[in-house]
Amino acid sequence: MAKLYFYYSAMNAGKTTTLLQSAHNYRERGMRAAILTPRLDHREGSGIVASRIGLSAEGVAFDRDDDLFAWVELDRAARGPLDCLLVDEAQFLSKAQVWQLGEVVDRLGIPVLCYGLRTDFRGELFEGSQYLLAWADDLIEIKTICHSGKKATMTVRVDDRGYAVQDGPQVEIGGNERYVSVSRAEFKKIAAGEGRIELSQPSLALRQRKAESD
Repeated sequence: MAKLYFYYSAMNAGKTTTLLQSAHNYRERGMRAAILTPRLDHREGSGIVASRIGLSAEGVAFDRDDDLFAWVELDRAARGPLDCLLVDEAQFLSKAQVWQLGEVVDRLGIPVLCYGLRTDFRGELFEGSQYLLAWADDLIEIKTICHSGKKATMTVRVDDRGYAVQDGPQVEIGGNERYVSVSRAEFKKIAAGEGRIELSQPSLALRQRKAESD
């Protein structure tokens, strides 16, 4: 039975990596999966979904006023059956678009997997996350860790010195240089100006497996 899923987390927990793995799993089995991504997040180019560990795939960029149910119907008419719809950065969905994704599930029988942040740098829900938490059939937390060793559940926006930024628009696209995932306790301390975040973090050295010879 098709469901609306919301995979949520703080920043840098591997949401996009998980999305790309899901898309790969569908395609590996000969099934068609479409990826949608907000047009406003164009760090890797419009429509490109990219993870921090170097994986990427082409998706379709959408705007906040786009009708996603209508998009799916047009896509199926043009390209045939759709087995799964995956949505990256789902916190940027509008309330109407979350409802439309529910219609994709309920009327068309297509599973929809959404991946996004739960809260912003002030600890408040994004619009898309608010309604996904309310309406999704399954809620799955993707866990990550704070520098304190506790589970990270909050996201801090920081300046170039690692101090918390308290003001500004809710949406400001950025990566590790702007946002850090922390525990609730650390969020309170850093937001109160009682500490700073060390922005320079070592990354895992990954090796690409060599392709097998014929």
